[in-house]
Amino acid sequence: MLNISDNKLNQKISLDRFKSAQKVFHQRHYKHFNRFLLVFAIVGVIILFLPWTQSINGKGFLTTLKPDQRPQTIQSPIPGRIEKWYVKEGDYVKKGDTILFISEIKNEYFDPQLVERTGKQLKAKEASVSSYEGKVKALNNQIGALANERNLKLKQAKNKLLQSRLKVQSDSIDLEAAKTNINIAERQYNRIVQLQSEGLKAVTDVEEKRLKLQETQAKLISQENKLLASQNEIINAEVEINRVQAEYTDKISKAQSDMFTAQSSQFDSEAQVTKLENEVTNYTMRNDMYYIRAPQNGFINRAIQGGIGETFKEGDQLVGIMPADIDMAVETFVDPIDLPLVHLGEEVRIQFDGWPAIVFSGWPNVSYGTYGGTVVAIETFISDNGKYRILLAPDKNDHEWPKALRVGSGANAFALLEDVPIWFELWRQLNGFPPNYYQPEGAQDKPVKK
Repeated sequence: MLNISDNKLNQKISLDRFKSAQKVFHQRHYKHFNRFLLVFAIVGVIILFLPWTQSINGKGFLTTLKPDQRPQTIQSPIPGRIEKWYVKEGDYVKKGDTILFISEIKNEYFDPQLVERTGKQLKAKEASVSSYEGKVKALNNQIGALANERNLKLKQAKNKLLQSRLKVQSDSIDLEAAKTNINIAERQYNRIVQLQSEGLKAVTDVEEKRLKLQETQAKLISQENKLLASQNEIINAEVEINRVQAEYTDKISKAQSDMFTAQSSQFDSEAQVTKLENEVTNYTMRNDMYYIRAPQNGFINRAIQGGIGETFKEGDQLVGIMPADIDMAVETFVDPIDLPLVHLGEEVRIQFDGWPAIVFSGWPNVSYGTYGGTVVAIETFISDNGKYRILLAPDKNDHEWPKALRVGSGANAFALLEDVPIWFELWRQLNGFPPNYYQPEGAQDKPVKK
């Protein structure tokens, strides 16, 4: 009750007659309370000088040490329709076990004998390739035979040309001889004519010499005709050589053209054979993809696509699987201001959700229910939550982590730093200063390159 009146009742009315006033209004409780405050102040001052272990905290969750041990989903590389399930959620499967069977939904793959019929097409094309190979060999043989025949014909024509040239030489010699004979015959005829004019020879002798001269002139003309005929034979022989070369060049070119056409068809057939082989392999592998199998040993978590007859696209998630053989780890996050304090190989303490623990971050010796961990990876790029990701593995020198831990459950981690007085830690927290920077022995700033 406020004492705001000039009429003070406590001075006019006595409360000593009441038992409650007799028990309250005395001076003993002030003395005890003052002693309590004094002791509390002394104890508080002593506590301020007690050692306190600095720490940085991070909240995260359980994961696996290796990427291939983390929960995964199984996808189908082809679209299809679910036909049969061979497992149920929670089942344990081994690597290669069939999880479900799917069927085809694309009309170009509906044929159940698609692989066999494509294989028959492949065999037909391979036979076509063999036929073209035989045709190419036959044309090569034909080209070789034509080349040999051309060489023989050319040799024959060249021999005839040589004979003609030799005959020209022979006819030339005979022509010169005929010219000599006609000169002799003319001189003899002139002498006989002169002698006959002088009366020394008879007219019959003159006529005889004239006849011989005419015969010699006829032989000269005949020899000139022979020489021209021989020269004409040389021209004919040269023309024959050119004709043989042109004829067989045309034949060989035609055979080569047919051979190149056959080779082109052969190469085209070989390309089609390769394409059909690829299709047969693809169809065979596609048939094997109708059975969705487990990629590794693990447990079926959840059927994402359920039911029978449900269709899906390629790449859609069908079922989730959790690997059986895993190495547990903790994925936690620290603030950027605390990142320089974290080093590879540094020991940390971890509290798992669901396991009772009493944690005193400043007094780790009195903490209960925490487990040891070691920093094995420090992310060098900030995460979406504005913090840096740290990966912690079990500490081999500490007691083992609980067997019942499951991936995805929460975990709190705190790394122990330097020992400082409590008053210093309170002062640091009030001012928002970071913990003391230090480099522990045996810790690494950067990952070791192997």
